[in-house]
Amino acid sequence: MINVLIVEDEKPAQEYLIRLLTQLHFDINILAIKSDIKSTVIWLKSHVADLIFMDIQLADGVSFKIFDEIEVRTPVIFTTAFDQYAIKAFKFNSIDYLLKPIDPDDLKKSLEKFSNNRSQISPLMLREFLKQVHPVKNPYQERFVVFVGEKLLSIIINQIAYFEAEDRYVYLVKKDGSRYIVNYNLSDLIQKLDPKRFFRLNRSFIAGFDAIRSMHHLSKSRIKVELIPAAKREVIVSNIQASGFKHWLNQ
Repeated sequence: MINVLIVEDEKPAQEYLIRLLTQLHFDINILAIKSDIKSTVIWLKSHVADLIFMDIQLADGVSFKIFDEIEVRTPVIFTTAFDQYAIKAFKFNSIDYLLKPIDPDDLKKSLEKFSNNRSQISPLMLREFLKQVHPVKNPYQERFVVFVGEKLLSIIINQIAYFEAEDRYVYLVKKDGSRYIVNYNLSDLIQKLDPKRFFRLNRSFIAGFDAIRSMHHLSKSRIKVELIPAAKREVIVSNIQASGFKHWLNQ
């Protein structure tokens, strides 16, 4: 017995798939039919299927979002009318791909593949597949827009050495030494920056790892940092930040 969940938002497509499944020589039990991301996530939180047939493009978005909400340990056969999703990643052992309208022979082969590899199914295969077709968006800012006179300039994160707060302004300092005012305070900025690449040294500086030229102990809890390009004033890692700074350097 193969207990199946169908995730499909079009009624004719639902009925067609059910008809094909009943015509094939497989012992199929359809547990439920869901038509959107929200109801699918709710169902999966309290039910388990042996196999999921899942349309990629649902009414409320791309079905890959389901996997952002809940870990799915069930093998999936994806279905779609859009062949841009037909990539090699769909051919993991626990995953297959069917282009609509579904061909009965292709469906049979997918079910045979599932039956033959059922004992070898690994959730890791699904996670690796999702990384390729639905990469997680980088949550950190990758570009900053600054004014140069009346013009706008977009600066990519790799060009930035550090940020410096001075008087009422915060400056973005590029690796070439050029400086631009940005409309953020340091507390807001540190939330937008990748913590593996940037660290808040004190109340005035957030520095990128590449911008640190050298470091010197002033005491057990205070560290002097030399930056590239050189800052106009002394940069001391505060007592509160020193331990975190050492940990950051050691990642």
